[in-house]
Amino acid sequence: MVIAVLQMDLTIDDADTLKDKRRVIKSLKDRISHGRNVSVAEVGGLDVYRSCILAVVMVGNEAGYVEGALRKIVDFVKATPTVGLEEFQIDLV
Repeated sequence: MVIAVLQMDLTIDDADTLKDKRRVIKSLKDRISHGRNVSVAEVGGLDVYRSCILAVVMVGNEAGYVEGALRKIVDFVKATPTVGLEEFQIDLV
């Protein structure tokens, strides 16, 4: 069994309030989890309205498959115009 955690540091340049940030992050979390077998949570930067740390967790049988699926999520986030991906890290357990 492989457990993988993707941690992404995001910026939300258009957010002027926490409400703006929550709207953008909720939409992104919904789009990431839709059609994928992952769990998504905001794990850092909760009270900062222009940045966020998002975690995506996936469980599978093959490390290569799980890591590839998380890299596709990274590519999806990079292509999302409402957020900027500063850095990311994938940890396999």
